[in-house]
Amino acid sequence: MRPDPVHLPELPRLARLFTLLVAAAVVGPAAVSAQANRVEVVTDATGSRIIADGEAVFVQGVNWDYFPVGTTTTYNFWARPDDFIRQALNREMGLIQAMGGNAIRVYNGIPPRWVEYIYDTFGIWSIVNHPVGRYGVTLSGTYIPNTDYSDEAVRRLLRDEVTALVDEFQGTRGLLMWLLGNENNYGLEWSSAETEDLPVGEQYEVKARYLYSLMGEIVDLSLIHISEPTRPY
Repeated sequence: MRPDPVHLPELPRLARLFTLLVAAAVVGPAAVSAQANRVEVVTDATGSRIIADGEAVFVQGVNWDYFPVGTTTTYNFWARPDDFIRQALNREMGLIQAMGGNAIRVYNGIPPRWVEYIYDTFGIWSIVNHPVGRYGVTLSGTYIPNTDYSDEAVRRLLRDEVTALVDEFQGTRGLLMWLLGNENNYGLEWSSAETEDLPVGEQYEVKARYLYSLMGEIVDLSLIHISEPTRPY
């Protein structure tokens, strides 16, 4: 049952709408399950589609986050008291539900229990996004704004972070798929002896190889496919 809307005038919302590029068949809101959902991509003669608990899902989603006016990216919505989070989610997810949405894209940091609350209460799926160093990394206590994807320590850190995220969400209801990165090809700005003497175009080509090889390691070699063999990414 959808909760009554609440009014939080001091906490304006920020929800940037976007269309999730997923080809699938149309169904209504997800049914509540007491266990983790089985989500897989099925391909046959009619095409590819996402199947969740035996039903095809047409993803109608928004890119969602919560930053009150006057705050910055350091604001941690999920560290707020439970009552505050619940009231904000009831209003925000109620609006998404009312406009026909059935999914949100949300960055890592959301606790699994709130993914389940959103799903159980509103039938809204979560697509959990790890940025894979898009906005820098913190290595040995030092923040590095330009992620060097050729640095093995950085690569190991990012592999470990995604591993921990996947492990954290094992058995979580309402998790539809993983999303890795956010236009990371626009963040290949580190400097290194390997590339400094190359023409600019070739520099980015070399750097891109490091980025995409890391994405391949995260997806194929050890992490998502082993821990989540069917869930889309």
